[in-house]
Amino acid sequence: MLIAQITDLHLGFAPGDPDEPNRRRLDETLGALVAMTPRPDLLLMTGDLVEHGDDRVAYARLRQALADLPFPAYPLPGNHDGRPAFRKVFPETPASDGFIQYAIEDGPVRILALDTLEEGRHGGAFCETRAAWLRARLAEQPERPTLIALHHPPAETGLSWMSENPEAAWVKRLEDVVSAASNVVALVAGHLHRPLVTRFAGTLLVVCPATAPQLALDLGTIDPERPDARPMVVADPPAFALHLWTGRRLVTHFATAGEHDIIARFGPSLQPLVRALAGERGG
Repeated sequence: MLIAQITDLHLGFAPGDPDEPNRRRLDETLGALVAMTPRPDLLLMTGDLVEHGDDRVAYARLRQALADLPFPAYPLPGNHDGRPAFRKVFPETPASDGFIQYAIEDGPVRILALDTLEEGRHGGAFCETRAAWLRARLAEQPERPTLIALHHPPAETGLSWMSENPEAAWVKRLEDVVSAASNVVALVAGHLHRPLVTRFAGTLLVVCPATAPQLALDLGTIDPERPDARPMVVADPPAFALHLWTGRRLVTHFATAGEHDIIARFGPSLQPLVRALAGERGG
């Protein structure tokens, strides 16, 4: 099973411009996914779909961009999103107790999409109502490999101005639920506009880079009261993640969209190496 993930699209960053840079970056990323062999089985979109949560036009443009995909796409909200506008444009997306949370049952890996949005707050949230939903879903199929998708990474990351407080109540609540389940193969998130891998609650936490511009890699401390002209946003290419379920474990690859300079192709000169490697694997 091959699961594609994109995140932090931020459509509508340039209001009124249907050909804004973030839309072009999204189209380039979707084009790369469609052109792949093999193609993904599905696409997860882990939040910050639009820049302004009440922008129905931006949500409508997202729906338009997804219309011709040859695989299903599953959206969930981030801190820039708004549930009312989201629900108007994506009414078929399931919700529970007012939160956009649902299970994706197709395929050998079950996917549970979480809603970590608290409107008006930049960081994450995960109340007891949402925790009860997740606890119940995990209890339904305790032996089935399960992937949890959410927007906010519930961990300290070293990115001082974007990192979550690991002692926050919502993080502890999520940690308690996930650590009690033995079948969670990973959590996949967005929000940070950078690729990152760590551990959380006894499993993997994988953060996907953005289709919108990325954040600069900066692990230094930051003083909110002393602007120091450090780089914060960089014009790196739009990026995505591919999560491959091998039947035993999840393997994640990161890639960028757009053209890549090819240094070598599989031809006669590389055939001996490929044969030797296949032989070593017993293939």
